[in-house]
Amino acid sequence: MLKCQFTTLLIFISSLLIAQSNTEIFVMDLDFSQENFQVSNFENISKNQGYDSQPFFIDNEQIVYTRMYNGQTDIVKYHLKEKSLINISETTIGGEYSPQLIPNTTNYSAVRLDTTGLQRIYKYNAFSKTNILLIEDLQVAYYSFYDENRMLSSVLSGNNLDLVFLDLKKKTNDTLLTKVGRSIHRVPNNEFMMSYTAINDEKNMDVYQLDINSLESFFVDQLPVGVQDHIWLNESTLLIGSLDKLFLLDLFGNGDWKLVADLSSNNIKEITRLAISPDGKKLSIVAELKE
Repeated sequence: MLKCQFTTLLIFISSLLIAQSNTEIFVMDLDFSQENFQVSNFENISKNQGYDSQPFFIDNEQIVYTRMYNGQTDIVKYHLKEKSLINISETTIGGEYSPQLIPNTTNYSAVRLDTTGLQRIYKYNAFSKTNILLIEDLQVAYYSFYDENRMLSSVLSGNNLDLVFLDLKKKTNDTLLTKVGRSIHRVPNNEFMMSYTAINDEKNMDVYQLDINSLESFFVDQLPVGVQDHIWLNESTLLIGSLDKLFLLDLFGNGDWKLVADLSSNNIKEITRLAISPDGKKLSIVAELKE
């Protein structure tokens, strides 16, 4: 049992740290409409050696992300206009990942991986920098809130991830699917839909939508080979990053992924995670700098 748990822990750490050993957070202005996709004012907001990843917009001007600091990862909040950075967490017994603002509150959530190997999701108070355990027993790896009480998550299960729907108020959890991915989101302009990725027979990622009421899933599309992350620009448009380029899929289009931005002039490579501001005017990506 100990060997199995240790193997799972190594897999999780590897996916977070080794595959993206020196990543940065970039933010740019986005002008998107049915006829246009244009990015400008490309900026590296992290400028930090080591793992900086998992950006999440808490409003149109502030973003939280995971930052490597003094050999561990903490949650930080960055103000885009003021260009100021503050720590939300300063945990010495572990590192935090996947920070998000809990809907309808002023608190944050994050996955904490302790030096003992314990992995749980916690709630953080940004003012007092205190935290409390949010979910017991489950090793949540990735997640997205539907509201302040309900969330869709990828939970470690052996060497795989299971899709689990959690109700924090009722303290219930339903395992919906096995062998899923890390990219989970609310679908904009759709009151009841969330999206997730699942591993298909070719070992690539498929995107599905989940109806929160019925817990039924609906196939959306397959992501290109090697791509793990997606975001929604609106209820019918997906955006992904691959290498140093951005691609868009219009669900009402011809079914092809369209190249919409070549970011190679910004000296980056290996785009992974993406995030978009609530007003849709700012886009954040995670990528590595070319040496």
